[in-house]
Amino acid sequence: MDPMTPQLRSSPHTFTQLLSSTRRGARLARLLAVAQLHDWDAAQDVTERAEQVVAELAANAVLHGWLPGRDFRLGLALDPADGGLRIEVTDARGDRLPAMVRPDGGEGDGGRGLPLVAALADDWGVVPYPPGGKTVWASLGPGLPPGQ
Repeated sequence: MDPMTPQLRSSPHTFTQLLSSTRRGARLARLLAVAQLHDWDAAQDVTERAEQVVAELAANAVLHGWLPGRDFRLGLALDPADGGLRIEVTDARGDRLPAMVRPDGGEGDGGRGLPLVAALADDWGVVPYPPGGKTVWASLGPGLPPGQ
């Protein structure tokens, strides 16, 4: 091979699915993500972290991003060159942005999701999804996330 010939990076594997904004839809998002990552032969550590991140982001989309008659979208993009994964969960409520809060410390279920996402992901954030929604994303690289 000619050393001057540019090397093309392999294109990312992508997956997108609309799911009902229900607890069942959130559970299905997690199951579909794991199945897709296994099909792509993603690294085991990425798959394990992605399973939890998708579960948390999908649960948040159902709980905080729900509008009647509107679904949420799960998106995955795996870069085969470096094994990095981007997870995106899009819901209909752009007016309700995620915020890190201290877990309530009691028996309640609130406040634990985003700190868990932040601990498992290399990076995460939120961007508007016009006309009125938002996409919460997380990136996971192979190996342990920073600080682990």
